[in-house]
Amino acid sequence: MDRKKELKQQFKETSVEAGIYQIKNTYNNKILVGSTKNFKNLNGIKFMLETNGYTTNKELQKEWNQYGKDAFMIDILEKVKKNVEPYFNEKEALLALEEKWLEKLQPYGERGYHQKQS
Repeated sequence: MDRKKELKQQFKETSVEAGIYQIKNTYNNKILVGSTKNFKNLNGIKFMLETNGYTTNKELQKEWNQYGKDAFMIDILEKVKKNVEPYFNEKEALLALEEKWLEKLQPYGERGYHQKQS
């Protein structure tokens, strides 16, 4: 029982980190690039995919169901560097980082799960 309390306390003390992640299908190398204000949320995304409840990207969900969870890797690409400046906006910083990674990886068409914006 003490171990359970210890793990809960450790979870609470873990700092909240924002940044960019990718979900990669190792079968066909397609990727989804995403951003989150808290990397702990990746467990929720994984849970939704495993329970067929990921409605954000139907193609990714379809392929997760088709190939199984072992065909996918979830990786952190970059963390938002915390800034103490009074005008620092984490949401804007996340958007800029996500744009950078979308530009770099080009996860569109056969390469990914994103639709090219016109």
